[in-house]
Amino acid sequence: MTDLVTRLLAERDWLLADGATGTNLFNMGLQSGDAPELWNTDAPDKILALYAGAVAAGSDLFLTNSFGGNAGRLKLHEAQNRVGELNRVAAELGREVADRAGRPVVVAGSMGPTGEIMAPMGDLTHALAVEMFHEQAEGLKQGGADVLWVETISAAEEYRAAAEACARADMPWCGTMSFDTAGRTMMGLTAADMVTLVDGLDPAPLAFGANCGVGASDLLRTVRSLAAAGARRPLVAKGNAGIPKYVEGHIHYDGTPELMADYAVLARDCGARIIGGCCGTTPEHLRRMRAALEERPRGATPPLDLIADRLGGFSSPSDGSGGPAPVSQRRGPRRRRG
Repeated sequence: MTDLVTRLLAERDWLLADGATGTNLFNMGLQSGDAPELWNTDAPDKILALYAGAVAAGSDLFLTNSFGGNAGRLKLHEAQNRVGELNRVAAELGREVADRAGRPVVVAGSMGPTGEIMAPMGDLTHALAVEMFHEQAEGLKQGGADVLWVETISAAEEYRAAAEACARADMPWCGTMSFDTAGRTMMGLTAADMVTLVDGLDPAPLAFGANCGVGASDLLRTVRSLAAAGARRPLVAKGNAGIPKYVEGHIHYDGTPELMADYAVLARDCGARIIGGCCGTTPEHLRRMRAALEERPRGATPPLDLIADRLGGFSSPSDGSGGPAPVSQRRGPRRRRG
């Protein structure tokens, strides 16, 4: 049987993913330092509300509340023995929301980085990383996830380990990396490096791309570079809602719903097929993104200066591929007329 992501991509030009997990849970009362995954069992009504908010706003795909649900991260909360349970429940709650949506909605089992440095730079071996990801993948599979969603990865070695774990679980997967250091991942990978990495994986992801990072404009520059490097699989764009600012003791993202609507259309025109938000993205952002994607006609690949004009300048002169950006200083986006 064809997996749901592939089927929907065959029927649709684009899919709207969800927004932030952490931002929205903090708005519901999650405290800094708490493990969001513990809410799967301790506050399931809030997790159901998180998922339902994205679906009601128009998302075709949402991520489960399991980003930090591997043994390495849960150990910080003395919950390393609950990996299977917490991931299973995260997916079960997602399945409940998706099954009553009245339309096909993908439950994507989120798997974030282990939080440890891979060998040879660190102590985490390939075998142990695969084991950690596989344990999480099996819990998400048991809970009914449609696809595994590896996200915010920085190292090629960790991406490979996650791919192997998805294969062991016999689950389709998608995978994004975070490009946040002068257009590269924290471990130095460029967009072109990622395309080469993905092309060498078996099984390859159903879709791949970028999430989080610095801001929406930087992320779209990366998406353009992924497409230019010859990406042969559907691309994912999941950018932050603007730039983080520290306001009265909390991190606040300054991207308005109007800005994220522009971002969504530009992401589509850059070549992304799965488009969503990351940090700071609320259901209100998603509603405006959905409306813009439905109402605005497809355009040509936007030049970098147009992206900067609409979404704000880039945080670095280059995305690591050698080509300079036209705007090297971060500045605010141009105000839309009307």
